[in-house]
Amino acid sequence: MKIKIILSLLIISLFVGNMFTTQSDKASVIAFYNMENLFDTINTPGIYDTEFTPAGSKRWTGDKYWEKINNMATAISKIGEKDGVPGPAILGVCEIENRSVLEDLVKAEPLKDLNMKIVHYNSPDKRGIDVALLYQPRYFKVTHSSSVPLMITKNGGRRVYTRDQLVVSGIFNGEEMHFVVNHWPSRRSGKSKSRPQRNAAADLSRSIVDSITAINPNAKVVVMGDFNDEPMNESVNIHLKAVGNKNKLKEGDMYNTMYKLYKNGIGSLTYHHNWILFDQIIITQPFLDGDDSTYKFKAAHVFNDNMLVNRWGKYKGYLHRTYVGDSYKAGYSDHFPVYILIFKEEEE
Repeated sequence: MKIKIILSLLIISLFVGNMFTTQSDKASVIAFYNMENLFDTINTPGIYDTEFTPAGSKRWTGDKYWEKINNMATAISKIGEKDGVPGPAILGVCEIENRSVLEDLVKAEPLKDLNMKIVHYNSPDKRGIDVALLYQPRYFKVTHSSSVPLMITKNGGRRVYTRDQLVVSGIFNGEEMHFVVNHWPSRRSGKSKSRPQRNAAADLSRSIVDSITAINPNAKVVVMGDFNDEPMNESVNIHLKAVGNKNKLKEGDMYNTMYKLYKNGIGSLTYHHNWILFDQIIITQPFLDGDDSTYKFKAAHVFNDNMLVNRWGKYKGYLHRTYVGDSYKAGYSDHFPVYILIFKEEEE
């Protein structure tokens, strides 16, 4: 009931958003990036961030922090470059500690000209990591946002404190769009043991989508995130109802834009020397329907640029990370960004 009330207000607010006009571009990028522990250097009481302090096991200093900020900003600025698009219009992120690190990120030299704005809420995650949405205001005007808690328990009712799900709605170049940013519970306790938690996260995302589409059946909704599951796992395929074959979509199903990449063995991270695809962008069917005068889905990519990959040594061919264990590598993240292109014909 709480979700329905919030989202009813959210939809109503979109009518206000229609008063805004933005520059009309032919193609735009919607992206997601797990930023792998983008922490500041301050020891925050009540969360487990001690290792990311100067005195912690990673000797996380200001110099390392600012190098990480510049690296991540550089990577983000190049998403969509090969497609002729000037950086992502919408970027969901996870594994960020707080709003402050995002403010440093969007002000960094590689990103500052995009003038990216931030939607962020603190989550109850025990490590203090959150999800957030960054956006270019020349494309997108936010009309409503909310942080929806994922309420799951284990061991006789003890709550599992994990990431909330971020819902952001607004007007994207004249069109109503909604974004749900996720970082589902990890597999740290074991894939099978932790599966119910990810299924619960998928159920929550599905309920958010259903609440939006109950008000507007033609709503364009993007569910993105690090799901800690792949496209054919039951959380994504059954609970979220994300299908990878356009020809097999049933009423209410969503389309998993990353499915073909997954079937072709393309991943966004590695585990035990295998490429896996946890980072996904899933869309409602109105992105596939209608004529080209409105935004439609065109393509999905894993941004696996050479600069994000180790070029030599023991880890050649693998992701160039900030750390391997406590050994500083001055890289980027243990995930590649993923993105989709959306397209519409320019008005005459």
